[in-house]
Amino acid sequence: MAQAQNSNLPVVLAVDDVETNLMILEEILKDDYTVITAGNGVEALELMGKAETLPKIILLDIVMPQMNGYEMMDILKKNETYRKIPVIFITSSNEEVVALSTGAVDFISKPFQPEIVHLRVANHMKLKMYSDNLEIMVAEKTLEATMTLHNALQGLANVIEHRDLESGSHVKRTQLYCQSLIDYLLETASVFSEELRRMDPAMIVEAMALHDVGKIAIPDSILKKPGKLEPQEFETMKTHTTRGKEIIGEIGDVKNSLYLKHCEDICYCHHERYDGKGYPRGLKGGEIPLAARIASISDVYDALVSARVYKPAMPYEEAIRLIVEGGGTQFDPVLTEALVKTQEKFREIAIQNA
Repeated sequence: MAQAQNSNLPVVLAVDDVETNLMILEEILKDDYTVITAGNGVEALELMGKAETLPKIILLDIVMPQMNGYEMMDILKKNETYRKIPVIFITSSNEEVVALSTGAVDFISKPFQPEIVHLRVANHMKLKMYSDNLEIMVAEKTLEATMTLHNALQGLANVIEHRDLESGSHVKRTQLYCQSLIDYLLETASVFSEELRRMDPAMIVEAMALHDVGKIAIPDSILKKPGKLEPQEFETMKTHTTRGKEIIGEIGDVKNSLYLKHCEDICYCHHERYDGKGYPRGLKGGEIPLAARIASISDVYDALVSARVYKPAMPYEEAIRLIVEGGGTQFDPVLTEALVKTQEKFREIAIQNA
């Protein structure tokens, strides 16, 4: 491997089994780029695997021992990290159409013409730098917009909580309960661990803040009623699940946002029961989204151990007993067992966030 001296310059990887060709390419490009070299595809991939800085462009010969250019190109395109690096094929063979059809951005013929090599590398380097900068800008703006959305929705959740005559800590506690359950399920390699990793657990916890967002549509006469609800009033209260789903759908594209998808699942389904006797759709067992099953047991636990205007707080042991009795009927039995195993953590969360 040969490398130019100025490591602050953009990196170009030249791959060719002829040492003379590598020396020529380095001489052409050394004033504007850091040039690293490899004698074949295997060596090039090893260099990239160890490199602190990946090349911005790869100059790749086609005919080489051990691994030719097409074979290396196939590996690059299948790798999430390498696939965005532009590849310019360099060869003496007349294979321009085939080379470009593999995904290469350009083709340089041998013997090298210094001006052509320099111009083509410069042109594609500009495009690559522009693409990278644009990607960074988009990522930053996306993160900024996401944080703004999350903060706004968290604020909305707090407003609804206060309107529901809560102390202001219900949302926080239920999020912490969810986090505790998820941590246990992941740490113990439970049957849900792989599914949870795919779901992005942190987003489930964030989405829990909006589990009762639909209550914004419930009249105060029902929402703030200190006593037991009449049958018709309860039917109205149950609509907070469907209204929550509608509100989340109005916020953004649920199909293309995992965060909003979790919000929708939790809003819509956290009052479903494992035995199918819940609402609004009567879903049963695994038909209920996992995020909603986690939300359900967390929400009920907090409702039991927290004082409300219409009831005193229940002792922690009694709350656990009631939830265990509901395992397999109201609650997912795996989550019920997880709650039993983490009940001291739940008690700690309730006390510290009263």
